[in-house]
Amino acid sequence: MRTLIKGGLLIDTEWMRHQDIYIEGSKIRRVAPDIDISTLPSDTQLIHAEGLCVLPGIIDAHTHYHLVSRGTVTADSFAEGSRLAAFGGVTTVVDFADDDKRSLADSARARRHEMAPMAIDYALHQGVYKFREGLGDELKAIADAGIGTLKIFTTYRDVGYLVEKREDLKAIFSMAHGLGLMVSVHAEDDQIITEIGRNWKGGYRPIDHAALRPASAEAAAIRYVGGIAEEVGMPVYIVHLSSKEGLEAVRDLRSRGVKVIVETTPHYLFLDKSRLEGEKGPLYVMTPPLRTKEDNEALQEALIDGEIQVVATDHCSFTYDQKLASDDCRTIYPGIPGTEELLPLMNTFGLVSGRLSLSQIVNLISTGPAKYFGLYPEKGSLEEGTDADIVLFNPDFSWTLGRDTIHSAAGYTAYDGMTVTGKVVMTYLRGRLIMGDGLYLGVEGDGRFLKVKRN
Repeated sequence: MRTLIKGGLLIDTEWMRHQDIYIEGSKIRRVAPDIDISTLPSDTQLIHAEGLCVLPGIIDAHTHYHLVSRGTVTADSFAEGSRLAAFGGVTTVVDFADDDKRSLADSARARRHEMAPMAIDYALHQGVYKFREGLGDELKAIADAGIGTLKIFTTYRDVGYLVEKREDLKAIFSMAHGLGLMVSVHAEDDQIITEIGRNWKGGYRPIDHAALRPASAEAAAIRYVGGIAEEVGMPVYIVHLSSKEGLEAVRDLRSRGVKVIVETTPHYLFLDKSRLEGEKGPLYVMTPPLRTKEDNEALQEALIDGEIQVVATDHCSFTYDQKLASDDCRTIYPGIPGTEELLPLMNTFGLVSGRLSLSQIVNLISTGPAKYFGLYPEKGSLEEGTDADIVLFNPDFSWTLGRDTIHSAAGYTAYDGMTVTGKVVMTYLRGRLIMGDGLYLGVEGDGRFLKVKRN
């Protein structure tokens, strides 16, 4: 399979320039200002990309496809998740394996087996929910299996996710550091949340979720895990930063020399807790909860200033009916879809703010994640010799997000009615067209598990 993409504006993190890309098999073989198709094999397919941007495949570094939770399963299976991802130009996701508290290797192996239907490439974060004898050997086994990141929670004691003792958590950090594994953290302080819940006199409407899990809990947890990372002498990755208070905690840690890598999501950038009001409030329940417009603005400014390194989606899609089955925030299924909307939302923000270039956006949603999670340069780049994960993107196309224009099996988008600028025209995975002109061409099972490169 040979393809010449001609006349497009190539967007990398360092430059924008008109170049042609020649793909042979699964790899980018040549990038040059003007490649003459007559010099290539006769079966080369020519794609005219004039007026389009050519991007490296987008990486959604935080997804939960086919998540079994609270006696049900999320709307988007691995096959469906691959489909919606392709429409959004996403060629790689990093999903999660739970900790069965017996064998991390078995947990990871089971998750990989479940992910076999993927039609795009994928890597894994490995949850660690308990310190136990022999954990060091378990961590080594998953590192050898190609997993590069652990996922730690500082909350959810009630469901068994919380590593309760500080010395146990520090031991996990130390073992991870010795193996070159990164530690990512869902940062909400369980004690603060528990005490608020114990003394709560209000109701449990969707809007109350924001008060039951406040920004102060996020900030306290960030300081807690940041202090451990400082003692061990290693970086820490904070997932889905949601608040101005949490951002201030990150700044405090960085001022002490702690390397804190920060991820946020489009919903914490662009949606606020007013969405939790009214009959559709349950659609917007996720954890951490939506915050205030002031929080949105603080995170947007931090993003523009380079204080946030990754934008991912935390895609966790329950159906419209599942979400509206309860109006009690304790029993509403938490999470929203978002993978497909990532690129157009970020492109729109870049245009509206006038302060974020498409090169910077590529760094936030492709190159940056590839580097932090050990996938670069095979993923997240347009370099010769790397995987031909390529997105043809119309940066000027205006359209409206809605249940009829997105492809999640959730049947709704949290950004319903928002007009965005920029639409994916074609998505290539390792040189193969998996979405073109509104048609999905992905092949179930064609996705590959990516073994990460550890530092």
